[in-house]
Amino acid sequence: MSNKRVYLSHENWVYVLLGLVVLAILILIFSGLISFTFSSAGDIGFIIILVGSLIGSAINIPLYKTKSKAPLVREEYVSFFGIKYRLPRVAYEETYTEVEVNVGGALIPAGMSVFLLLASSSTIALYCLVATLVVTIVTHLVARPVRGVGIQCPTFVPPIAAAVAALILSPSNAAVIAYVSGTFGTLIGADLLNLGKIPDLGAPVASIGGAGTFDGVFVTGIIAVILATF
Repeated sequence: MSNKRVYLSHENWVYVLLGLVVLAILILIFSGLISFTFSSAGDIGFIIILVGSLIGSAINIPLYKTKSKAPLVREEYVSFFGIKYRLPRVAYEETYTEVEVNVGGALIPAGMSVFLLLASSSTIALYCLVATLVVTIVTHLVARPVRGVGIQCPTFVPPIAAAVAALILSPSNAAVIAYVSGTFGTLIGADLLNLGKIPDLGAPVASIGGAGTFDGVFVTGIIAVILATF
């Protein structure tokens, strides 16, 4: 038996919490306590998307490398009397930041959003675009580049902005509008519009839809489920 201790970072705790939320939703659906219709995707189909997004959050696909203009900050950990400490190490040699795209935080929700747009009427699609613009602006205003980490965005700001915009534009179709605008608005406002700042952050990896923005995209899906139950 090993005495090695396992430590969960703040990011891992968030994923565990989101997983428990999805599990709770599944239990409520299969027990018949809640039922919803999420466009043509269907109840179970959309839940599969949520679960797939959570699992896919661990998968990143490399896109390209960009030369880092700032010293690269790498994380190293040491154990002292059973307590784990984070020790950032600064590398001053010529370094590069690898830009990646996250499967669960970008590709799956973006694909679902495109599907919902194609399955919607032209009026709903227009509402989605308007709401996406709103969420993009709000998200871009609150997103912050963090040295050695990447782009960080408050978890609940994008999904709340998406839900409010959706309820104002079309309450009867709020779930679809909230999901599409929350997904695209978060990815565009937090990640894509800040790609030019990546070389200045000194981060070894920057993931589109990854840590920092994944929470906002995933919570958007959960809020869309809630809206669809009404």
